Order: sequence, then C-alpha cells, then structure tokens
Amino acid sequence: MAEFKDKVALVTGSSRGIGRAVALELASRGAFVIVNYAQNEAAAREVLSTIGNSGGKGEIRHFDVANTTVVQDEIGKIGEQLGGLHILVNNAGITRDGLIVRMKEEDWDVVLSIDLKGVFNCTRAAAKIMMKQKYGRIINIASIIGEMGNAGQVNYSAAKAGIIGFTKSAAKELGSRAITVNAVSPGFIETDMTRNLPENIRNKYVEGIPLGRFGTPENVAKVVAFLASDDASYITGEVVRVNGGLYT
Repeated sequence: MAEFKDKVALVTGSSRGIGRAVALELASRGAFVIVNYAQNEAAAREVLSTIGNSGGKGEIRHFDVANTTVVQDEIGKIGEQLGGLHILVNNAGITRDGLIVRMKEEDWDVVLSIDLKGVFNCTRAAAKIMMKQKYGRIINIASIIGEMGNAGQVNYSAAKAGIIGFTKSAAKELGSRAITVNAVSPGFIETDMTRNLPENIRNKYVEGIPLGRFGTPENVAKVVAFLASDDASYITGEVVRVNGGLYT
C-alpha cells in the first residue's frame, strides 16, 4: 500500500507505545517517517530498523518538543532537507501523577510543557511549511482523561483537555490552506503506562469498557492513518474517540 507515497510524516514521541505504532503504520503505507525521540535513542533506532526491514523509509530526529527554539529549527530543517512536511502527529507526552494537594509545581509544569506546549510548538512550526504547500494533515493525540478527568492526574487531564480546544481552534485557522487538524482521544490502551497499573485497578477499568478489554496501540494508529489520508479530507476540528465504548 502506497497511499502516502512522497509524503513526509513527523511523529513526535515515536520511540514507544502509540507513537511507535503510528510511525510503523504510516511507513507501511508509503510515508517517509521521521521518528522523533527525546531520551531513548536505542528505542528510536529499533523503530527505524523495523521500518526499514519492512521495506519502509525514514530517519530519526532527536529533539524535545517543549524546547521552542529547537523545535522551530528542527522542523524547519525537515521542510528544507526533505522537500516539505505533509503529516504531523503530535504524540509526545509524559505523566507525573499525584493528588493536587501534594503535586509539586515542577510536576505540573513539565507535563503542561511537554504534553500541551509541545503540541503548540510543533504545530506552529509545521503549519508554516504546510501553509506554503497548501496541504497538511495534523493529528493530535488527546486522551479520554482529558474528557472525563481522573483523580491524581490534574496536570495530564488539563493538558489533554487543552489539546482538544487547541485542535478545534487550529482547524478554523488553517482550514483555508487545505490543512486539516484533528484529535484522536484514546481510552485505556496497552502501553508502558497502563501495564504498570495494579491488577485490581486494571480490572476496575475493564469492567467499565463495553468491549471488555484495553485497546492496542495499533487500534489508535489505524485511526490516525485514516485522518492523515485523502479519505478524511473533509474532516477537521474533530475528536475521534478510540476507547472501546467507554464514554464520559
């Protein structure tokens, strides 16, 4: 399948979890995928190796999405060196959980900086390239936690809720240049974050999911690929929930 042939895609935080699955999915459909990472170079290289072994193409780029200057420089280089940037998937994110009365200010700041400001930084830099192209697909990874909230995650919930509002506003600003901006809101997905949950907590969450299981990163990646495709050219400003029927 080569529906993204000649398309350049940047997936932030794609060394693991949902980002990794998205990178592999886009590459399998012909995109030249930029695997971004902030810390784990070995994992990023493994993703790139998997892409190459499957006949795909890509490269890795190391930068922290929270660093405004570096993001502008790196994404600018991507546009110049690769002849454009057609797909941006804002996936990079972290958690620093804790009850609000005990949460350290730095834990609030770092989550908002990476999870929300990072989306702003990357989108702003990518939009400049996409506006000149008069084409672009921006997909932001939100979360059901940003819609329904969760005790012990006020920072993460605030950041993910912010992404939803950001998505709707950016879609209105960029639509006239044939750039779509959408969000995917995953429910509970099998990732490093959720695998560490105590069994009783996992079981409690599963009981509330009509499909009776956690989702997979690949479930999310398929939806991201759809939103990046021409089949979704008349969809913008939307939040697509991938949560097994678990609604707020």
